[in-house]
Order: sequence, then C-alpha cells, then structure tokens
Amino acid sequence: MSVGETVETEPRRRRPGRAIRFGLIVTAVLLLLFGVPWWTFIGSGNDWPAAVQVTGTVVFAVALVAFPFLMFSGHGRHHRDGPAVIADTMLGVIWQLFVWSIAGQLLRLVLALAGVDAPARSRIATAAAAAVAVVLLVWGTIEARRVPRVRRVEVTLPRLGRGLDGLRLVLITDTHYGPIERSRWSRGVTEVINTLDADVVAHTGDIADGEVSQRVSQAAPLADVRASMARVYVTGNHEYFSGAQRWVEHMASLGWEALHNRHVIVTRGGDSLVVAGVDDRTAAGSGVPGHHTDHEAALAGADPALPVLLLAHQPAQIPGAVAHGVDLQISGHTHGGQMWPFHYLVLTDQPSLQGLSRHGERTQLYTSRGTGFWGPPFRIFAPSEITLITLRAG
Repeated sequence: MSVGETVETEPRRRRPGRAIRFGLIVTAVLLLLFGVPWWTFIGSGNDWPAAVQVTGTVVFAVALVAFPFLMFSGHGRHHRDGPAVIADTMLGVIWQLFVWSIAGQLLRLVLALAGVDAPARSRIATAAAAAVAVVLLVWGTIEARRVPRVRRVEVTLPRLGRGLDGLRLVLITDTHYGPIERSRWSRGVTEVINTLDADVVAHTGDIADGEVSQRVSQAAPLADVRASMARVYVTGNHEYFSGAQRWVEHMASLGWEALHNRHVIVTRGGDSLVVAGVDDRTAAGSGVPGHHTDHEAALAGADPALPVLLLAHQPAQIPGAVAHGVDLQISGHTHGGQMWPFHYLVLTDQPSLQGLSRHGERTQLYTSRGTGFWGPPFRIFAPSEITLITLRAG
C-alpha cells in the first residue's frame, strides 16, 4: 500500500441519512436542469398563446418525471438498452438546453438594456438559445459517432533506454460499448489502430456499460488489434457496474494482458520497460473480491532501475504513481469533458482534463479524451481520440 493510499477490502455500507441527502441533491439538480429551460422557452416573458404554454409545460413536466425512472431502468442492475438510450439522449438534450437557456437569459438582459421591447426580446433570446442548442446537438451527434482521429504525442522519458527509443504506444480508453449498437464503429477503431504499427496497445478501462454477454459483439474486434510487443488492459470504474472480473477474463480470452495489479516487461535492443496496471480507484468499494488499487502488487518483483509505464483509469490516481516513482501514467475517464461546459465540473474531481502534464520530479501523466462516449450520445468541444504516443529516450 502506497503512502497516502487507502486499500479497502469491503464495500462501504450506505447510511440512511446519506441516501436521503443524495435524494434531495438529485431532486434539486433535476428541478434546475428542467426548470431553467422551461422558464426560458415557455415562460420568461415570451407571452406565448395559452395552448403553447400548456403544451410546453406538460412536455417538460412529463420529461422531468420520466427521466429518473428511465435512467434507473436503463442503467440499473438489468441494463435495459431501450430505456438507457432514451434517458441518455434526454440527459444530453436537457444539458444543452440548460446551458443555452442561461446564455439566452443573459441575451434577454442585453436586449432589454438595448431598448428592445417585450415580448420581442424574450422571443429573440429563446430562438437564439434553441438554435444554438440544436446546432450543437446535431454536430455533437456526428462527433460522437465517428471513428476518432489519431492524436500524435511524443513523450520523453529520461530513464528509457536507447533500445526502446521510438517505441510506439497506442492508447484507447472509455470505449463504453453500450446500449447503442456500435460493432461497426468498434471495427473501425481496430482498423485505425492496425495502421499505426504499434509496439504496445493499451486500453485504460471503461470498456463497456453492460455485461460481457450483452456487449460481446461490440468488443469482438479487439481480438484483431495488432501490437508487436503487448496488448494490455486495466479496469475502469464502469466495469464495477457490470461484471468487472468477467471483463478481465474476457479481455484475456481476446488475447489482451489484463493488468490486474500486475506488470509485464517489454524488451528491445537490450533495454526494458515495465508496463504495469492497477485497478480503478472505485474497485475497493465495489465488493468484487480481490479488486482494489495496489501499486505495490503491480510493481512487485520489478527492477527499480527500469522505467515504468503505468495504466490507471483515472488521472486522480496519479499520487500513487508519483509515490512509486512511475515515469509515465496513461489514463482516460474524463472524456475531455465530453459536453461543454461539463469540462469545468470534471476538473473539480480530476487533476487533468486532457493531454500531457507533469507531477513531481519524475512522473508524467497523459490523459486521453477517450475513444467512445458515455451516456449522452454527443461530444461537444471534446473530440474523441485514438492516441499514438511515441516514447523518446532522454
């Protein structure tokens, strides 16, 4: 166990008071998410005909009531795909309507100061907010569904031997095979990877939302990924909602090294690199036996003089990497924010949103924006990526 790292062996017990507080917070958030757009598009001085006001109010009210039930049904224990698709799409739409409703209210204020009379100023602001939201949702759908572009990065590791200079590491993460059938997309990702002449291919978790039996066809193309030295995988937090150990075993059956708090060594030209992996930081509280973040176990037996590449799903796991002298941690989890301006909320929990950053004297962190998407089938100002990292000797 590393300094400052707590390894839990049993899931936390939920307290009734905590559940009540959580319920109240969720209720307040939903009222804001649906209430602010209702006020902008239906109320707020638009002076719509009574039929429009009643119809609009009913639509928002039904959506507000239905949303949590659809979300629970879709993402609960049984992973029902139909309700999940509806709930996820609703979440993305209402988030954009919420964001641009606030912008619309600011525009309404500017128009009022400019002397534009009511209800014209309210209707102009409403139309502008709706137009921007619709355009971004259409664009975001296209961005989410396309096969990611390749993002090329060079990272210098001072301890890397000359024999490994130029090692080509391909990182994919957060594929989130889920309720929207994306087997064709998955094949496209594999085809792109196989054009990159990879030495090592790494998947840093959140492989799917659902059990192996539900997502087996979407994950199948991973078996065809080519790498000259290693294909390695670690769990993300979403595996712990849907059979983490079964995903570890399935990835092994597809020919990937599941780095379940363990490491492998890759060697070329007489020089070696430790490629290690740790379970996600949520693993300990999941109740899955034997799963927890354990850097000590991951590096047990490795020569401390060798450089270390660590797979860890969340950037927030970087303190453990720093404490254990890791040279480069590669992570995902953040999706680069996925839907602006959610970016800023992500940074309240994670030390990095995307890209390369340095932590401590030795350790660097590369955070991918993710290869797929979670939940809302939109990517707005957060493009997906397949990352080609070229390692350079110091």
